[in-house]
Amino acid sequence: MDLLRSHLHKVRIPDPADRIHKDECCVSFDTPRSEGGLYVDMVSFLGFGREHVAWNYEKTGNPVYLHIVQRRKPEPDEADRPLKKPTLLAIGVEGGFSDQEPEYDEAFEIVILPDFISLPFPSVDLPEKVRIAVDKVIVAESADRKQQLASWVADKKEISAYAIELHQLDNGVTVPPTGWKCSKCDKTENLWLNLTDGMILCGRRLWDGSGGNNHAIEHYEQTKYPLAVKLGTITADLEAADVFSYPEDDSVEDPLLAKHLSHFGIDFSSLQKTEMTTAERELDHNTNFDWNRIQESGKDAEPLYGPGYTGFVNLGNSCYMASVLQVMFSTHPFISRYFEKQSLKAAFATSSADPTLDLNMQMTKLAHGMLSGKYSVPNQEGQEGIRPRMFKTVIAAKHPEFSSMRQQDALDFFLHLIDQVDQANPGNHELNPFTRFKFIIEERIQCPSGKVSYNTRSDYILSLSIPLHEASNKEELKAFHEKKAAMDLDGKEVSNEEIVRPRVPLEACLASFSGAEEVPDFYSTALNSKTTAIKTAGFRTFPDYLVLQMRKFVMEAGWVPKKLDVYIDVPDIIDISHMRSKGVQPGEQLLPEASGDNKAEPAYPVASEDIVSQLASMGFNYLHCQKAAISTSNTGVEEAMNWLLSHMDDPDIDDPISKDSQAAEHTVDEASVQTLVSFGFQEDVARKALIASGGNIERATDWIFSNPEASSSVPTDSSTSNVEADDAHIPDGSGRYKLMGFVSHMGTSTHCGHYVAHVLKDGRWAILNDNKVAASVDLPKDMGYLYFFQRI
Repeated sequence: MDLLRSHLHKVRIPDPADRIHKDECCVSFDTPRSEGGLYVDMVSFLGFGREHVAWNYEKTGNPVYLHIVQRRKPEPDEADRPLKKPTLLAIGVEGGFSDQEPEYDEAFEIVILPDFISLPFPSVDLPEKVRIAVDKVIVAESADRKQQLASWVADKKEISAYAIELHQLDNGVTVPPTGWKCSKCDKTENLWLNLTDGMILCGRRLWDGSGGNNHAIEHYEQTKYPLAVKLGTITADLEAADVFSYPEDDSVEDPLLAKHLSHFGIDFSSLQKTEMTTAERELDHNTNFDWNRIQESGKDAEPLYGPGYTGFVNLGNSCYMASVLQVMFSTHPFISRYFEKQSLKAAFATSSADPTLDLNMQMTKLAHGMLSGKYSVPNQEGQEGIRPRMFKTVIAAKHPEFSSMRQQDALDFFLHLIDQVDQANPGNHELNPFTRFKFIIEERIQCPSGKVSYNTRSDYILSLSIPLHEASNKEELKAFHEKKAAMDLDGKEVSNEEIVRPRVPLEACLASFSGAEEVPDFYSTALNSKTTAIKTAGFRTFPDYLVLQMRKFVMEAGWVPKKLDVYIDVPDIIDISHMRSKGVQPGEQLLPEASGDNKAEPAYPVASEDIVSQLASMGFNYLHCQKAAISTSNTGVEEAMNWLLSHMDDPDIDDPISKDSQAAEHTVDEASVQTLVSFGFQEDVARKALIASGGNIERATDWIFSNPEASSSVPTDSSTSNVEADDAHIPDGSGRYKLMGFVSHMGTSTHCGHYVAHVLKDGRWAILNDNKVAASVDLPKDMGYLYFFQRI
């Protein structure tokens, strides 16, 4: 006790702003439930496992710790445990799919380092400052819990802004309790009652052709009557009814729903539930053939344990992150950088004052957690796995989407990870594992004059469109569509087992990338006019690791997103040596540089062909894509897409691109520029941000923080950039590759559903599905979204 009193100056009483890490060690995945418990530094409030707390004492000299130990309580009988039906398409969050969390007993003591002298807590003999400080630590929300609460954007319905003042027409409409049918077609399911005029109309057509005929939303577009309720979801429990607000484009709560229903003679207390809500339909739609096949459901798979076979506990729609990380930490660059050549102790010693916010520290922690095998041991649930919550906090800092608990696109996360790792290792290609994924694409453009131009850009992924017309099973498809048409006439449905899907060879997808492509409105400096040119592309360098993205999501007419229901036949070994670009050939004449005397085409910004082609491949109008790229200064596909979607109704959207319009689009308010400059941003960056955000200062500020690379003189996006002058660090070699992993997606959109990784480890394929790791039995190699190849 005297020793503790001599260290009172090394005890701090936490205030509300302090981040208290009492759930997990900041350099390992040890928790209070681990064998040695968790030690909380009473100055910094960082948590440490038994093996690592001495490192903190060596680094800081802080001697006083709160030791927390949790031990599992005996479980009640299964019959006494209530089971909840999921209501959200989410995992590990309230309302979603979740495991019943066991209960734990908790014990505390005060420990003084370096000799691990312990004092009981609670105890009246302890100094008052220690008692107050420890009590505050115990009752405070942990940093992990605070982050979880802050980032979880609950999918609970908001009260509609249109509900309270909703105008209902006195048109005499009375809705019967049964026998409903769409007023404009023969649909008797997925029907919506407009709460303004009582019209009963069918819902939206889904990406796979099911659902309605869009009559309800078309009615809103004609009348602007805002709210509709789904018939068949109305019961005595009105909160469970599915109310949709068209102007708010979301499911909402209508606190006056009983009154609005009675206007049309509906007695909700007598109605029975006959239809699924939108959320339930989405859940049901995603527990289908794809879900079962990709997860290898129903297969007697052998669980795998040990180094490299560590699962991830789902933090709430975090499978997009887990699936990418499982593949990354199965590659040699990541294993070498963060595990073999980087010890935990060295990473902690060189980390910032708060190691929980240091990306290199958290990447090293992640690597040692995954590759040591310490957290991949059998238990009652299979394996405990690791919770990468600290990693998610630091990797998602200042990113509004990844810091939320919503599902995200695995490709977007992969590109974001590249950016963050690059920023954590500025200019140091040796320490950046993604250097081994980088390659250079060379594009050749030939105009009708016969003269050519060559452009190069660096990239980390190759995005491939899927040419359905190249399907290898056309005869089977033809027979299936004839059979389906006959069954539709008889009112019968085709079972999942009977469905025939197109099979497209990966070779055809690669050929579509390197094949000739027309470029309309290309300005030829040889002809001094716009013309149609021919573009081809190839690899100037081949990376050590090649990442392919399959563009399974396309836009149909009416801007309806559709997921292609298709298989990709992917061989274990590919050879793309023939895709190497050859550069300028003997006898070729280059297009002349645009001269200052050329009056026909002054040096106004020109749309990035890469951005335009990616948008055009989604189904957007080519001219609109060019305008979007120019209007956002070629900053990236996402920015151009956002501009495009918000300017689709502009009266001049179809006008030709002129010099005046280009100049106007790049004019920004000087006062706004100076405001951003006063914040400490460079003037050219401020202008670029204002152009990309439509002149809005707040959005421009967010844009700058989200695009730290914007300070460079050349606009870039997250996946593509102009080649640096010194590209000696970019690897090159053979064009032969073997498949080493792939990430698959289940669901109607990249922003919902579930992601699963399959990785080739130790000569066999393993499935890594959150914290479930097993030997693959029926490899769904033809259903991947991202494919990862390693050079042979």
